[in-house]
Amino acid sequence: MNAELPARRHGRPSMRAFAALLLAGLAASHPALAGNAGVATATVDKGDVAWMLTSTLLVLLMTVPGLALFYGGMVRSKNVLSVLIQVMLVFSVLVLLWVGYGYSLAFVGGNAVIGSFDKLFLRGVGIDSLADTFTATAKLPEYLFIAFQATFAGITGALIVGAFAERIRFSALMLFAVLWFSFGYLPIAHMVWGPGGYLLKLGALDFAGGTVVHVNAGVAGLVGAYFLGKRLGFGREAIKPHNVTMTFVGACLLWVGWFGFNAGSNLQADAGAALAFINTLLATAAAMVAWAMVEMFAKGKPSALGVASGAVAGLVGVTPAAGLVGPFGAIAIGAIAGVVCIWGVTGLKKMLRVDDSLDVFGVHGIGGIVGALLTGVFHAPALGGNGGEGYSIVTQVAIQGLAVLITIGWIGVVSVASFLIARAVFGLRVSEEEEREGLDISCHGESAYEI
Repeated sequence: MNAELPARRHGRPSMRAFAALLLAGLAASHPALAGNAGVATATVDKGDVAWMLTSTLLVLLMTVPGLALFYGGMVRSKNVLSVLIQVMLVFSVLVLLWVGYGYSLAFVGGNAVIGSFDKLFLRGVGIDSLADTFTATAKLPEYLFIAFQATFAGITGALIVGAFAERIRFSALMLFAVLWFSFGYLPIAHMVWGPGGYLLKLGALDFAGGTVVHVNAGVAGLVGAYFLGKRLGFGREAIKPHNVTMTFVGACLLWVGWFGFNAGSNLQADAGAALAFINTLLATAAAMVAWAMVEMFAKGKPSALGVASGAVAGLVGVTPAAGLVGPFGAIAIGAIAGVVCIWGVTGLKKMLRVDDSLDVFGVHGIGGIVGALLTGVFHAPALGGNGGEGYSIVTQVAIQGLAVLITIGWIGVVSVASFLIARAVFGLRVSEEEEREGLDISCHGESAYEI
C-alpha cells in the first residue's frame, strides 16, 4: 500500500482497500469535502485496528490448522506428516521473505510490474507509520497491514503443496517456493493491488485474491504436477484419503478463516466488510449445495469429501467478488463455481492426464478463473452489484479475462523456470523406495500413527 495511487472506480473503491485513496482524490471525487481538505488529519480507528488484527488471525487459522488438516486428511497415512510440515514451513518461509523484501516489492512505489526496494527489510517502518485504507483520514498501523498481507503470501505458497503431495523432495519444494514467491507472486500482487500496477490501472477487479492467490496457486500447482509426474500406482490402484474427517474439519476451519480473508480485505470495519462477510457466507453455502446435488444426480448420494470440496470451491469463487457484488450475485457465483469445479476435478483432470494429488488446479485454479470472470458480470448494478453508472459487463469481463490470462502466462513461465532450477539443484522427486515407504519416514523420520 502506498500513498501514491488512488483507486476509485464505478463510484466506489473497486479494488482491495490497500490501493490508497488520498484526501486529494477524495476531495476531487466529492467536491463538498474539498473545503475540509486542509484541516483533515490522519487518524487510527481502534475499531478498524481490532477488526484487522482479528482478520489477520483468521487468515492464519485458514493455513494452520485449516489448510494443513484439509490436505493432511486427503493423503495416505504414510504421508500425512510430510504434508503438514510442508504447509507450515512454506508458509513460515514466505512470511519471513515478505518482511525482508516482499512487502516493498509488492506495495511500495515501483513501476507497472514491480515495486521498489524503498522499504527493504521494513526500512522506515515504525510504530507510528501508517498504511492507507479507503480514506485519507482513517488509516491502519503499517505493521498491521504488513502482517495481514504476509498471511496472503504465505497461504498462496502453501496451497501449491497439494498438487504434488506425496512425492516431492522437501529441499526442492523449499527452493521452488522461494523462487516462485520472488518472481511470480510479488509481480502479480503488485500488478493487481500495488501502486501503479498494470492490472490495477487497467481496471481489473480482484477484491481479495482471485488472480493473485487462487489462479496463481492453481497454475503453479498444475505445472508442478506435470514436472513431478504421477504417483506410483496412480490410475492402477485406489489412492484414497486416509482420514476424511480430518479433511472435513479442515474445510470447516477454512470457511471460518475465510471471513478474515475476504471481509478483512475491506481493511475497515464498515458496511463494505459486512457485504464481503455475507457474500462469503452465502457463496459457500450455495457451492456446497450445488456440489452435493450434482453428486446425488451422478452417484445417487452426496459425499463428505464432496461437500468439503464444494465449500472450498465456493470460497475460492467468491474471493475476487466478495466486496463488489450483491448477495444474490454471490449465491450465483458460488453455485456456478461449485458445479464447474466438479468438472475441474473429474473431466478436466482426465483430459489433462495429470496427477494433481489434491486437486489444486481443479478447485483453486478453475474456481479462481470462474470467480474472476463472474465478478465482471455480477458487479453490474443491474445484477445487484455496486458498479457505477454506465457500467459495461462486456468491457469488464474482457478486462477480467485479460487479468486471468496474464496471471496464467506469468505464473506458468515462472513456475517452469523455478522447477527446472529446483530439479537441477536438488532433484524434484524422492526415490521409488522412499515413496513406497512414505515421506513421513523417508523425509522426516517420523510416523503419524504408531502401531
